[in-house]
Amino acid sequence: THLLQHDDLKEMLDSNKDSLKLEAMKRIVAMIARGKNASDLFPAVVKNVACKNIEVKKLVYVYLVRYAEEQQDLALLSISTFQRGLKDPNQLIRASALRVLSSIRVPIIVPIMMLAIKEAASDMSPYVRKTAAHAIPKLYSLDSDQKDQLIEVIEKLLADKTTLVAGSVVMAFEEVCPERIDLIHKNYRKLCNLLIDVEEWGQVVIINMLTRYARTQFLSPNQNDAKDAKAEAASLAKRKPYVMDPDHRLLLRNTKPLLQSRNAAVVMAVAQLYFHLAPKAEVGVIAKALVRLLRSHRSVQYVVLQNVATMSIKRRGMFEPYLKSFYIRSTDPTQIKILKLEVLTNLANETNISTILREFQTYIRSMDKDFVAATIQAIGRCATNIGKVRDTCLNGLVQLLSNRDELVVAESVVVIKKLLQMQPAQHSEIIKHMAKLTDNIQVPMARASILWLIGEYCEHVPKIAPDVLRKMAKSFTNEEDIVKLQVINLAAKLYLTNSKQSKLLTQYVLNLAKYDQNYDIRDRARFIRQLIVPTEKSGALNKYAKKLFLAQKPAPILESSFKDRDHFQLGSLSHLLNTKAVGYQELPDWPDEAPDPSVRNVEVRGAPQEPESVSEESGSSSSSSSSSSGSEEEDEDEEEGSGEQSEDKEEEEEKRLKRKEKEGSQKAASGSTGRKGHAETSSEEASASESSSSGSDYGSETEAKQRKAVRAGLSWGAVWRPPGPPLTPLPISLSPPGLAPRRSPLSPTPILGVLGTPASSKGRREWVGSPHRSLGPSQLLSPAFGAVRTYELLHRMAGEGLSVEYCFSRRPFPGDPHMVAVQIQISNNTDAEVKSLRVSEPKPLSGMRIQEFPEIERLAPGDTVSVVMGIDFCDSTQAANFQLCTHTRHFYVSIQPPVGELMAPVFMSENEFKKEQGKLMGMSEITEKVTLPEKCRSDHAIVQQVTSAANVGRVPCGADNEYRFAAKTVTSGSLVLITLERREGAAAQLIVNSEKMVIGTMLVKDIVQALAQ
Repeated sequence: THLLQHDDLKEMLDSNKDSLKLEAMKRIVAMIARGKNASDLFPAVVKNVACKNIEVKKLVYVYLVRYAEEQQDLALLSISTFQRGLKDPNQLIRASALRVLSSIRVPIIVPIMMLAIKEAASDMSPYVRKTAAHAIPKLYSLDSDQKDQLIEVIEKLLADKTTLVAGSVVMAFEEVCPERIDLIHKNYRKLCNLLIDVEEWGQVVIINMLTRYARTQFLSPNQNDAKDAKAEAASLAKRKPYVMDPDHRLLLRNTKPLLQSRNAAVVMAVAQLYFHLAPKAEVGVIAKALVRLLRSHRSVQYVVLQNVATMSIKRRGMFEPYLKSFYIRSTDPTQIKILKLEVLTNLANETNISTILREFQTYIRSMDKDFVAATIQAIGRCATNIGKVRDTCLNGLVQLLSNRDELVVAESVVVIKKLLQMQPAQHSEIIKHMAKLTDNIQVPMARASILWLIGEYCEHVPKIAPDVLRKMAKSFTNEEDIVKLQVINLAAKLYLTNSKQSKLLTQYVLNLAKYDQNYDIRDRARFIRQLIVPTEKSGALNKYAKKLFLAQKPAPILESSFKDRDHFQLGSLSHLLNTKAVGYQELPDWPDEAPDPSVRNVEVRGAPQEPESVSEESGSSSSSSSSSSGSEEEDEDEEEGSGEQSEDKEEEEEKRLKRKEKEGSQKAASGSTGRKGHAETSSEEASASESSSSGSDYGSETEAKQRKAVRAGLSWGAVWRPPGPPLTPLPISLSPPGLAPRRSPLSPTPILGVLGTPASSKGRREWVGSPHRSLGPSQLLSPAFGAVRTYELLHRMAGEGLSVEYCFSRRPFPGDPHMVAVQIQISNNTDAEVKSLRVSEPKPLSGMRIQEFPEIERLAPGDTVSVVMGIDFCDSTQAANFQLCTHTRHFYVSIQPPVGELMAPVFMSENEFKKEQGKLMGMSEITEKVTLPEKCRSDHAIVQQVTSAANVGRVPCGADNEYRFAAKTVTSGSLVLITLERREGAAAQLIVNSEKMVIGTMLVKDIVQALAQ
């Protein structure tokens, strides 16, 4: 049935219905969640990775992440699909594709993984960047030679300002390069400030990393607590008075609120940070938070108590107010009880010892034997640490010797033995009492302890000791090894102090030991015989036998097993196990002198300024506001900041600018350069400024700068431009956002043509004289520029480091007026030179024509080149297919035009527009109702959105609520007329008139979509 069920699932996965596929995937993921093996479904599932349904796709990726490592060969077959997934518009799919790719642990795909991680690290979505950070340690474990490249990615991601990425990139930093502390300097303050908003597991990782960072960068706040007064005086003379570094204080201040976190790991992380970094006076705040965690699950209690036990040795006063929280409950598991005992023993002092001993008396009656044994040891520790209760504890332990439970008696014997070593002369009665127990106690450790005590202090019990030896000699062969060794020791000591009574017994015991099965015992017997029984061979050692056997032995010190554990970072696995775990980073010692604090200073490259109102006289008063802040977020903030005020002042500024136009038209005319006539005839016409290789990234930034420049009355020539090598110009919108379209005296300088020559009037005349249709007095305009959109032609992973993007430059193609000019930007991201870049074997559909760009002989590593090719799409949105070739590879690529790029703008008067519109009625007219969103109701916004969707020209219109645009198709010259009529509120009506019905229908759809954004 199991196999049949799988066949059923395979059929569902092979079906054409998404609903069946989704149901199958849900069942499979449920099987995995229940721990069932679904690996035999891998081929059937992996086929659906290219499924259009987003829900199916997500579940397929969940499955693949689970099985990609097991089924590496099959996963490798689908690697191109995963690479396509990296470019998916949905961030979840992009992240899942990267997760699957990094789960295929095959060295051969390391370069692909590396490129994917670099790509994802620059992704717009913080979720994808977070996934890139997760993939870094996976790649590092697969190929540690990639460390240097991965460090670059980590450095880039550390500069990320989103809380989603912070925790994951610090985790990657800890795995790959924890020694590169220099990467943290510039990001230290940002990490401290983001900490409160990072997800919980990210907080734990960041806090642990910052603990180690702080130990290397700041001075110890407790450096004045030296115990040796002379050393203290000497060190204080040399040292300046301690002043806490503001960054040290920032860390303590920002972590303190996290003590109230609901996550025990976060509270524990903050507690260890305070223990290792805070001044003694401030450490107390963590006690209450840790005691609160004792109400959690027992596994949490265990870890917390381990750490409290270590802390309570050095900082006893911190937990004393919470003594009762460590009292043991009958329901506590044994390991929790023993840890609580440890803490209670550490907290015992002369004021609370009586309370604690009363507690201990109750615990001895427990049924849990291990716990009772631990309690007896705790009583012994209290007796050694606090002199005034030693006798009380000893008497209590002696009373336990009459307990019915052998284990209790045995443990008491072991502890009494240790206590008696401190003052044996006063306690000969106890030794006599213990000697009588040898008949009853069977626990080996207890018997051995009694024999050791009698042997060590045989002078205090001269009558009893030989009798104990006699009894033990009888049962010698049946004793445990540990007891036999102590019997031999007792015999030797008695032979040296009372040889009359014990000589024969000693020889008997040594003879038994000589033939024992255990070689330790045989060895010990041979050694002792030579030492105590003088023979000719034994030599001079015999004289020192008494000194060797009966020397004064120091009393054992009963210490906590947690005494030296604080050299491990608290809360770490190494501290829990008390041994160094794999991957553990040592906690550094405090530096003697503080390192330079300025390394944490971050240069602010230009603080955002509020836009100032422009006085009539000052033309460029706020030019300083165009300085770059150097990061996406700051730029966004800047735009928002200026936006708030600009809305209120816009109308005012508009009136002022209009007034200035009238008053100073002469001045304006002389100040502006270029085609004034065109600036006056069409308010939409604008020219492009140079754009950098990352033009799309700078879009919003540039717009903000230009807005400020316009308000400040700057000439367009002074507008800020993004840094970077100048490329062949791409048109971008220069009409200042927020200002209504009007005739502007600030007419831009004419831009160079597509191939670097000015767009001459000759080119325009050729267009006007096109044979397809005479437009009478109307003529073609220079193109209308919206924000130019770039498309990807070849991804740098598919192109093995070669990336190609293209855009429609909206300029006449110089070679042929019936072709659409496509500007192509080729970047070489590899380390090698690319040679002989060309278009090969264009395979256009019937009627289409492609004019290739001239061959590029060589493209150096890191270089980018921009070229133009012409394509005659035959007024169709079908893709033009061709091969892009280098000297080694051929890449199959295709360019598919949006319908709005298949036309060129036309200028006509209002009457001509109405006349032409009258000819294109009936089936040539498409009408659509539109609801305009709030941000798209101003004149400027409407015109900008329409011109961004289609390469059309504005037609003058008398009515305020109507917008008209005209264009004609590039190939056939068919007219396309657009009318947008605003109604009440947000309602509007869109009318497109064109004899090409397909183009008209598609254009309506694109314009509606653009207006809705």
